[in-house]
Amino acid sequence: MSSHADDSRQESFRELLRALRVWDTELPRFDPGSAPADPLPLFQQWLREAAEAGTPEPHTMSLATADADGRPAVRTVMLHDADARGWHFATHRTSHKGRDLAVRPQAALGFYWAAAGRQVRVRGTVTAASAAESRADLAKRSTGALAAALVGHQSETLASLSDLAQASDAAWERAHREPDAPVGTWTLYVLEADEVEFFQGDAQRRHVRLLYRRTEDDSWARELLWP
Repeated sequence: MSSHADDSRQESFRELLRALRVWDTELPRFDPGSAPADPLPLFQQWLREAAEAGTPEPHTMSLATADADGRPAVRTVMLHDADARGWHFATHRTSHKGRDLAVRPQAALGFYWAAAGRQVRVRGTVTAASAAESRADLAKRSTGALAAALVGHQSETLASLSDLAQASDAAWERAHREPDAPVGTWTLYVLEADEVEFFQGDAQRRHVRLLYRRTEDDSWARELLWP
C-alpha cells in the first residue's frame, strides 16, 4: 500500500514537471555582433532591462563555492555592485561560503531572468575587501540587513526558533539604536571574472550564447557557443 502511494505520488510529480512550460511570452532578440568589447556594460544593461520589465529581485544570484575537499555548494545571495573591479557580494567570513572562499578563493555566479529568457554566468577569483570597505558596505544597507548581520551565527546549528526570535529582537533593537553598529565578521567580497557568458533563450531552442574570456593582456576575447 505504501509502495503504491509512493509510486502514485512520484508519477504525479513527473506529470507536473512535464506539464510545466517556459517562455510563454515573446522573448527579446540578442545580436552578439553588437555586444560591447567588455562584458560589464552588457551585464549592467541586461540587469537594468530585467528590473524595468518587472522581474522580481533581478539582483539576486546563485553563488557556487567549494570547500577544502572540493565539495560544491550553491546558494542565493544579493549582488551589491558590479564595476571595473568585479561582482560584489557580502557575507560573514565565518559562514560556510566565507570558509569556502578562505581555502578556495574561486567562485561562480549565476543570474536568471525568466521573463526575458536570459542567463548570465560569471566565473573567477574572489578577494576580500578591506575591513573599512566592508563596514561601508554594511552601512549602506537597510536596517533589516544590519539586524540580520548583528544576529550572526550564520550557518551554525540553531537549537530552537525561540532562540532565533530572541536574538533577532535584540539585534533589531540595537540596529535602530545604533545604525552604525560594527559587525566584525561582515566581509565584502569581489569576484574578478575570468569568464562571463550571456545566454539569450529562443522559443525554437536556437539559444544565443556569447562567452567573454579574459586574455593574458587583460582584454576580452569573445566567442559564440553552441546551445
